[in-house]
Amino acid sequence: MEALFMLIPIAIGVMIVVVIAFVYTVRSGQYDDLEGPAWRILMDDDDPLVPHKRPKPGKSPGE
Repeated sequence: MEALFMLIPIAIGVMIVVVIAFVYTVRSGQYDDLEGPAWRILMDDDDPLVPHKRPKPGKSPGE
Protein backbone atom coordinates (compact mmCIF):
# COMPACT_ATOMS: atom_id res chain seq x y z
CA MET A 1 0.00 0.00 0.00
CA GLU A 2 2.85 2.36 0.77
CA ALA A 3 4.27 1.76 -2.69
CA LEU A 4 1.07 3.11 -4.23
CA PHE A 5 1.55 6.41 -2.43
CA MET A 6 4.81 6.77 -4.34
CA LEU A 7 3.86 5.16 -7.67
CA ILE A 8 0.62 7.06 -8.29
CA PRO A 9 2.22 10.55 -8.14
CA ILE A 10 5.09 9.32 -10.33
CA ALA A 11 2.61 7.92 -12.87
CA ILE A 12 0.62 11.16 -12.86
CA GLY A 13 3.84 13.15 -13.33
CA VAL A 14 4.91 11.00 -16.28
CA MET A 15 1.44 11.33 -17.80
CA ILE A 16 1.60 15.13 -17.51
CA VAL A 17 5.02 15.18 -19.19
CA VAL A 18 3.75 13.00 -22.05
CA VAL A 19 0.66 15.18 -22.57
CA ILE A 20 2.80 18.35 -22.58
CA ALA A 21 5.21 16.78 -25.10
CA PHE A 22 2.31 15.71 -27.33
CA VAL A 23 0.70 19.16 -27.25
CA TYR A 24 4.07 20.75 -28.05
CA THR A 25 4.61 18.51 -31.08
CA VAL A 26 1.10 19.13 -32.40
CA ARG A 27 1.48 22.91 -32.07
CA SER A 28 4.91 22.90 -33.71
CA GLY A 29 3.52 21.11 -36.78
CA GLN A 30 5.23 17.74 -36.46
CA TYR A 31 2.11 15.89 -37.65
CA ASP A 32 1.10 18.21 -40.51
CA ASP A 33 2.48 16.14 -43.39
CA LEU A 34 2.76 12.47 -42.54
CA GLU A 35 2.95 11.17 -46.12
CA GLY A 36 5.36 13.72 -47.61
CA PRO A 37 8.61 12.26 -46.27
CA ALA A 38 7.56 8.76 -47.33
CA TRP A 39 6.92 9.83 -50.93
CA ARG A 40 9.84 12.27 -51.14
CA ILE A 41 12.38 9.45 -51.29
CA LEU A 42 10.60 7.95 -54.31
CA MET A 43 10.63 11.17 -56.35
CA ASP A 44 13.51 11.15 -58.81
CA ASP A 45 14.37 14.85 -58.93
CA ASP A 46 18.12 14.40 -58.67
CA ASP A 47 20.37 16.72 -60.63
CA PRO A 48 22.32 14.99 -63.37
CA LEU A 49 25.97 14.29 -62.67
CA VAL A 50 26.98 15.92 -65.96
CA PRO A 51 28.60 19.34 -65.37
CA HIS A 52 26.58 22.33 -66.59
CA LYS A 53 29.59 24.18 -68.01
CA ARG A 54 31.24 22.82 -71.12
CA PRO A 55 35.04 22.63 -71.09
CA LYS A 56 36.86 25.09 -73.31
CA PRO A 57 38.24 23.64 -76.53
CA GLY A 58 41.87 22.58 -76.31
CA LYS A 59 41.88 21.96 -72.56
CA SER A 60 41.49 18.64 -70.86
CA PRO A 61 38.79 18.39 -68.17
CA GLY A 62 41.35 18.06 -65.36
CA GLU A 63 43.14 21.36 -66.07
